[in-house]
Amino acid sequence: MRSKERFKPSLLAKVPKDAINQFLSKDKTPVSVLLLSILVGVLSGLAGTYFELGIHFVSETRTSWLISEIGNLLPLWLAAFLISASLAFIGYFLVHRFAPEAAGSGIPEIEGAMDGMRQVRWWRVLPVKFFGGLGALGSGMVLGREGPTVQMGGAIGRMISGLFRVKNDDARHSLLAAGAAGGLSAAFNAPLAGIMFVVEEMRPQFRYTLISIKAVIISSVFANIVFRMINGQAAVITMPQYQAPEIEALWLFLLLGILFGIFGVFFNRLVTFFQDVFVKIHRNDRKRYLLIGSFLGGCFGILLLYLPDLTGGGISLIPVITNGGYTASLLMLLFLGRILTTMLCFGSGAPGGIFAPMLALGTLFGYAFGLISHNFLPELAFDPGMFAIAGMGALFAATVRAPITGILLVIEMTNNYYLILPLIITVLGAVVFAQLLGGEPLYSQLLHRTLKNDKLRQQDLPPQETPVV
Repeated sequence: MRSKERFKPSLLAKVPKDAINQFLSKDKTPVSVLLLSILVGVLSGLAGTYFELGIHFVSETRTSWLISEIGNLLPLWLAAFLISASLAFIGYFLVHRFAPEAAGSGIPEIEGAMDGMRQVRWWRVLPVKFFGGLGALGSGMVLGREGPTVQMGGAIGRMISGLFRVKNDDARHSLLAAGAAGGLSAAFNAPLAGIMFVVEEMRPQFRYTLISIKAVIISSVFANIVFRMINGQAAVITMPQYQAPEIEALWLFLLLGILFGIFGVFFNRLVTFFQDVFVKIHRNDRKRYLLIGSFLGGCFGILLLYLPDLTGGGISLIPVITNGGYTASLLMLLFLGRILTTMLCFGSGAPGGIFAPMLALGTLFGYAFGLISHNFLPELAFDPGMFAIAGMGALFAATVRAPITGILLVIEMTNNYYLILPLIITVLGAVVFAQLLGGEPLYSQLLHRTLKNDKLRQQDLPPQETPVV
């Protein structure tokens, strides 16, 4: 009995000590980097959330001016043109004059910075992307806010590294990635998608270490907390909650994914085609660039009056589509129309993203597919809205080539967790067929174009593609 009593306490004392030593030997993450990632997440959340609120404020102010003041002095269409053209001018001017790297979504710039190939001039990018994005998106152009928030988040990560004089290269890389994750988390109230976007979509550039994973998770969580404290905890998209479809209907989701896989490759090629067209027109001359951009913004001001479904990022259009009221033929017309307006706006180099327009396109085609399938196969019990949600994730996965991110993003944005299986099937079909057709992921394609143009300019050769993306 005495020997047992002596052995027992010594064993209990030894186990915790060994466990603690083992934990400390494995976990070498500097606490300072974790604390800085909290700060990056909070600032990214504030930037992303107030960027969204700013877009709503500009849009509402534009509408009130149009109705109450300017509309009484000028014809309504002319007033709408002038207001939106002025807002777009602000975005294009700030980009071309102060930070060309802030054009487009900005995500390829962050990927290039993570790979050490692009400089992050955060002191220029942050104000240009914020206020330029307010102008471009506030004018009614078909652009999303997620690209700007990701680039602003990455810029905040680099800003914190500079202000706190972080010398370690891995720590600086981790804070840059953490800011990007926080930016996406705050854009769509989607913390898991923010984490997975960096880990999955940015996998060629992201350094998988214990410190980087922790920093990304922490930043995404705190950015999302900030978003929810300001905007509330509801999902970004309010739409019906669907139950899981019948097993017999799952093959339709695979067919939808195949169609999106084919379209995704075509979509990415359209992006480069329209960028080529715009650069041939303005030739990077500031006057031409501003004139074309302002005219384009003004045209979308007129479209806001007469064809509002063809304008804006498209997030507000998604619940309208899924609540019914559209025929399949009208949905396809809107789908084709929004492809054109998306390409015009994104290809022009305006400071805005393409996530939201892609989600709207996926919803349009997916719901039309659901309506057609329901007419031909009435014996299968399913709601066409299921295919709208599946389409959102499929087009994202086919173009960006990040299937898990697409699934998580759609689920978090819509709260339709019961559709996880059809979403996986649709996204899988889209990714597999996009890869079989040899399509390149969208942001990798844009980054390669940017690097190629930089090389051409260094050799004093004319750029063959868009100088900034």
